[in-house]
Amino acid sequence: MVVFFKYAKQEVDDAAHFYEMEFTALGQSFKEEAKKAVSRIVQYPAAWPVERGDIRKCMLHKFPYNLLYSVEEQHIVIIAVAHQHRKPDYWIDR
Repeated sequence: MVVFFKYAKQEVDDAAHFYEMEFTALGQSFKEEAKKAVSRIVQYPAAWPVERGDIRKCMLHKFPYNLLYSVEEQHIVIIAVAHQHRKPDYWIDR
């Protein structure tokens, strides 16, 4: 099971909204790419590098975003959906 922190879910929605305003259907493409990344994380949770402590980072393929996540006993927690070039460590206090 995958759980999104409230702020991570908002970050997906905000990024999708931004991309949708740039080009029609680009926001939906962003959400689909994020879903694919979540599927890869579920399938191979230890495949991505450790960013800090027990937090791992999975990069999206078509967009400059990372999914920062933690593998817990019963679920995977998506902590942040972070742009790769903006405020790199803003999510640490989550």
